[in-house]
Amino acid sequence: MSDKPNKLIEKGKRLDGRKVDELRPIKMEVGVLKRADGSCYMELGGNKAIAAVYGPRAVHPRHLQEATQVIIRYRYDMASFSVKERKRPGPDRRSIEISKVSREALAPVILKEYFPRSVIDIFVEILQADAGTRTVGINASSVALADAGIPMRGIVSSCAVGKVDGEIVLDLTGQEDNYGEADMPIAMTQDGKITLLQMDGHLTKEEFAQAIELAKKGCKQIYEVQRSALISKYEGVSNV
Repeated sequence: MSDKPNKLIEKGKRLDGRKVDELRPIKMEVGVLKRADGSCYMELGGNKAIAAVYGPRAVHPRHLQEATQVIIRYRYDMASFSVKERKRPGPDRRSIEISKVSREALAPVILKEYFPRSVIDIFVEILQADAGTRTVGINASSVALADAGIPMRGIVSSCAVGKVDGEIVLDLTGQEDNYGEADMPIAMTQDGKITLLQMDGHLTKEEFAQAIELAKKGCKQIYEVQRSALISKYEGVSNV
């Protein structure tokens, strides 16, 4: 971890040159894995992640089946080389917690009753990390589910907002996450229904309301990227 800079925001600009309400550059590609039913690769600033969806398929062992709806399993993992100091391979408490909240963020939009006694597996691998990896994983997973043809009520979009140098900012970097006063990852549907909200730090009631509005703006921009990535893939298929 680098030493804390004197200021993270100066004259309305952050250390990477962005305004307080600006997302990092985004790249998204759909259908990158041939053996998955659906997949998506996403970059958000220094984050690089890939999501793969398998299913619906049979549940094993069979006693885990649910008679009225599909089971959704979500596995988030960070590659050992994704961070500066090598991470020990395998799940840890953080990855288990992120897997749980990410699954819960996506579950409300999936029409689970369509596939009883089956399972949908979602795998997310973080290849390079720079704050906001859970939001990147959710964004990529939502697109991978759509790519797999899973019936959904809509796409889930996710971003983080926080407080840095006393200002509410969108899409925190690693430095801002480490040295800021608050970090709040959020996921929501395109009509603004929140499916995930976590917070680390302290915000006043007014700052919280401001952060929610800024998150809505960020998620709307991400939704447009998700939508465009899906359209680009299937326009290419229809033109073949």
